[in-house]
Amino acid sequence: MKIRSTTIIGLIHNGEAAMAGDGQVSYDDTILKTRASKIRTMYDDKILSGFAGGAADALALYELLDKKIEEFSGNLQRASVELAKEWRTDKALQKLDAVIAVTDKEHIFLLSGTGDVIEPDDGIIAIGSGGSYALAAARALLKFNPKFSAAKIAEEALRIAADICVYTNSEIIVKKLK
Repeated sequence: MKIRSTTIIGLIHNGEAAMAGDGQVSYDDTILKTRASKIRTMYDDKILSGFAGGAADALALYELLDKKIEEFSGNLQRASVELAKEWRTDKALQKLDAVIAVTDKEHIFLLSGTGDVIEPDDGIIAIGSGGSYALAAARALLKFNPKFSAAKIAEEALRIAADICVYTNSEIIVKKLK
């Protein structure tokens, strides 16, 4: 049993990048916190990252990701690949239970401890318990409201997910890259 943080959605749309996260932190079926901030800005506010999974594990991974981004001078693609390689091969890191979504204005990736570095075809990443609902909602919003900003789509998609998923709440924090 672990303390879990859930649902993040990130997307790149019309030259904008945004990420939204719900505020819920759970321990099994008990809500411990309703307004947690799961999204960070990195590299002088040029990169957004969000996590789902074990909170302490994700914080450890954030530190490592931050170092990789600095090491590769803000090259998100290279930093993501190097983090995934280290995460997959390092015995201590392999035990970390979290998934990270990370984006700049050009790329968006899902990173996992199994070595995954996935860049979706449509520029949308959703992770956590309500991720599938948020992903479906974002795709529908993009299709029927293509003029919405990336931040608006992320927020509304997460609101829809919160109405469906009991592990996702509507205490939403949205961050966007300028």
